[in-house]
Amino acid sequence: MRTERRPQRVTAFAAWVAAIFLLVASSARAQSALEDFFIYIANDRTDDVKALLARGIDPDSVDKNGDPAIVTAARSGKIETLGVLLATKVNVNARNRYGDSALMVAALGGRLDLIKKLRARGANVNQQGWNALIYAATGGHDAIVAYLLAEGADVDAAAPNGTTALMMAAREGRVSTVDLLVARGADVAHRNDSGASALDWAKRTNEPRLAERLRRAGAR
Repeated sequence: MRTERRPQRVTAFAAWVAAIFLLVASSARAQSALEDFFIYIANDRTDDVKALLARGIDPDSVDKNGDPAIVTAARSGKIETLGVLLATKVNVNARNRYGDSALMVAALGGRLDLIKKLRARGANVNQQGWNALIYAATGGHDAIVAYLLAEGADVDAAAPNGTTALMMAAREGRVSTVDLLVARGADVAHRNDSGASALDWAKRTNEPRLAERLRRAGAR
């Protein structure tokens, strides 16, 4: 009795289908692990974060919104998880789609403890464009402003539209922050691309002390 041999092309096709199935399944598992990774970071589940890193998750992974893991940790204020990421070869200066770094979001959130950890790992205090000093001044976080200046931040570093930390502090009515920046040599005469100065913005606030302080510092 003769045994029929299975056509070779059928066997090859079955192998190809199996390979595609395995590839799709592997991709789905990887995507699921990546989603879990960001959930764990946001909820400070350090052991789970460590476990996924040990399994090969890239510490520089970016979520569906374009936020690198380290930016997510800084925004969430999770100091333990941030420490886990900083212990890897993560890019401490990675930026999201808006150009924000972990140091910048920590500055905006008023988290000096996070900022010190990031600086110890080499985070840049003089980013091009919007920067941590401008963000800290916007929020009126004087301790962070003072720390960044002591770490070498340029007091007059301007955003792409010419806005400086002093201008943002004046705009937000941050009297003590304006005093601090002026005392550290901020340029009170600087104007942005629209021709506005810190004094112009100070006049629009409900803080009359701001305009007077800037005038005494030489603003016109």
